[in-house]
Amino acid sequence: MAKKKRIRVLEKVLFTWFMLAGLVFLFAPKNLTNKFQFAFVRLFRCPLSIGRNISLSASQLTASVHRGSTDVVSRRKYNQLHNHLANVTEWLNQERQKVEKLSGLQDRPVWKGVNFVLADVITATIDKSRSELIINRGKEDGLAENQFVFADNSIIGTISDVDSRTAKVRLITDPASRIAVKIATLNMDRIMHGNGNDSANVLLVSTKYKISTGDVVYAQKNPGFLSTPVIAGTVAQCKSNDENPLLWDITVKPACDIEKITDVAVIVMNPEP
Repeated sequence: MAKKKRIRVLEKVLFTWFMLAGLVFLFAPKNLTNKFQFAFVRLFRCPLSIGRNISLSASQLTASVHRGSTDVVSRRKYNQLHNHLANVTEWLNQERQKVEKLSGLQDRPVWKGVNFVLADVITATIDKSRSELIINRGKEDGLAENQFVFADNSIIGTISDVDSRTAKVRLITDPASRIAVKIATLNMDRIMHGNGNDSANVLLVSTKYKISTGDVVYAQKNPGFLSTPVIAGTVAQCKSNDENPLLWDITVKPACDIEKITDVAVIVMNPEP
């Protein structure tokens, strides 16, 4: 009992002292209280700074996660934008060259007089021996053999066979595929062969030309079928040919994921009214 009484007395004494201290600070001059506040800040500067850094790091992490969630796009959308940029860059280069040659004379803009026939993919066969699509458009829609087929802003193949309402698309990776191409800004035409392994090869390019991985490979313009170069793929590998070290052995990967394509557009030049 005596011990409990002493504890109660001590609590009352402490309460009284805290009350007196509070009254002193309440009625103390402002300059004195300011000095006390500054002393408190200096004394607890390290713990306060640690807490502030932790708070800032948490808020920065949250903002970073939020930005990342809004900036991410799908691989297919990225490929479409990348291919569109490559095409526009090449088209501007072509138009610049034409302007220089024509000295200001007007020329037909890109895709003028071109009709895009939209088609759905019915079936797809993609393996080492054959790479082709069957689409639901044919002669009745203006399709004909050797017309170029467009998907995700890139050339993926040509029409190899056509019926009244369906057509067969030979992909650029098909072993029988042969299309004229140009690499990056090199002013030369070469033939690209499909190899049946989801890639193609460009042959007969001299090692005197600098070819780098990632260089854009364009399907070259073809009168009556394609009026301007359009991206078809990018250089995946470039090494000296085993049989002739003076020539490059260039492997090209398609500019889009062909296996995931569900619809295409066939380029019809100068369509009938």
